[in-house]
Amino acid sequence: MTATAPAARADVPAAGRPPARLVADTVSLGYDDRVVVDGVSLEVPTGRTTVVVGPNGCGKSTLLRGLGRLLRPRGGTVLLDGDEIGALPTREVARRLGLLPQQPVVPEGVGVLELVERGRYPHQGIFRSWTRADEEAVLAALERTDLVDLAGVPVDSLSGGQRQRVWLAMVLAQATPVLLLDEPTSFLDLAHQLDVLDLVRGLCDDAGTTVVMVLHDLAMAARYADHLVAMRGGRVVAEGPPGEVVTPEVVEQVFGVSAHVLTDPDTGTPVVIPRRRST
Repeated sequence: MTATAPAARADVPAAGRPPARLVADTVSLGYDDRVVVDGVSLEVPTGRTTVVVGPNGCGKSTLLRGLGRLLRPRGGTVLLDGDEIGALPTREVARRLGLLPQQPVVPEGVGVLELVERGRYPHQGIFRSWTRADEEAVLAALERTDLVDLAGVPVDSLSGGQRQRVWLAMVLAQATPVLLLDEPTSFLDLAHQLDVLDLVRGLCDDAGTTVVMVLHDLAMAARYADHLVAMRGGRVVAEGPPGEVVTPEVVEQVFGVSAHVLTDPDTGTPVVIPRRRST
């Protein structure tokens, strides 16, 4: 089993590593009287891809909502660039952090281009009009998500997979240094799943974007993550490189499944072969 190290302070980075832009310090989150995330501390590696995995109801999406300021912590603090995120102006947060929630609601009658353009709103202001940079950011987002030919189509007429790509394009157009994605491959076929995850990895590798994703597919998580976080029961069970986290012991503890863990000969990442549910 992989031990979980306590989160380091945002202003004291580990040697040779840039300071964390996004930190959760003993954060508790919940709804009504129910606590879903219980005292989680997490330092998100800057410029890398962090993937959160775990069974349904373990708190993955709730943690992401807390990191993105959609949910106020009941205890603890979320820091963005060393600032308490809840104290920052909304527009300032939106310039630094983009968030794709799970199953966002499509505004009625909105076209693909119009929705993607909304990603540029945080960069607008009273004295700033639409610019060439805005146009280029929107076009680049449409191209990256293979949506140029659908720019004039109403979003609510698209398939689930196409809508998911439109929402991703809007977040990409926002062009933030930190990106939170809750199940970005939902509704996508295998080819488009790979396209999206390759795109996200490219943002990290080429642009230095800090990414946190929630994924259900453990194989995809292990393949694309630099830093893997495994949750169960509202707590972090293990975190670290996928090769250290994805072990038979952790898979059984987190998912209640007995499994073999092999190594992919092409990527060197762990592959889980389930055997049976643990009794």
